[in-house]
Amino acid sequence: MTAEFVTPAAGGNSPLPGKPLPYMLEAGEGERAHLFDQLFTVLLSGDETDGQFGVFTMEAPRGQAIPVHSHADVHEIFYVLDGKVRVVVEDGEGDRVDRVLTTGDFGYVPAGHRHSFRVESHRARTLGVNTGGFERFFAAAGERTSSTMPPAQPVVPSPEQLGDAARRYRNEFHFDAHLID
Repeated sequence: MTAEFVTPAAGGNSPLPGKPLPYMLEAGEGERAHLFDQLFTVLLSGDETDGQFGVFTMEAPRGQAIPVHSHADVHEIFYVLDGKVRVVVEDGEGDRVDRVLTTGDFGYVPAGHRHSFRVESHRARTLGVNTGGFERFFAAAGERTSSTMPPAQPVVPSPEQLGDAARRYRNEFHFDAHLID
């Protein structure tokens, strides 16, 4: 018996198979989207894991903090592949946990905790893992791209686009909160 194996094709709607099948991606492949000053590349979606988890990378230059947000039922990790990223999260008591993660460092944000992050080095890359489905928020809030680099000019969604994406992908923004000074 031969196992089914998918080599995702470049082009088309997505290089991901869309169902639980083994596959491989070359460097830079995946579903890419620009949002703010960041490039997000989805490597594995909830479609391939029966909704269990998604995996993506984020690459960005030093910039401003991402708006404070939370996910009622989405867990998220930050693993720094290169550079420095400040991650700030409120703990269970409402106190701020503020840490600059460097290459090889790991951070976890449980569902329901308000958090934000900011690239602190010239450039940084992170690997993110989240509860399945949320990884598609970045394309819904920003814009799909074929580029393998962060955008030259920030992609700032309209309030309506950001709000719609937030509702669809279980993301609540707290624009009145500031976790990063």
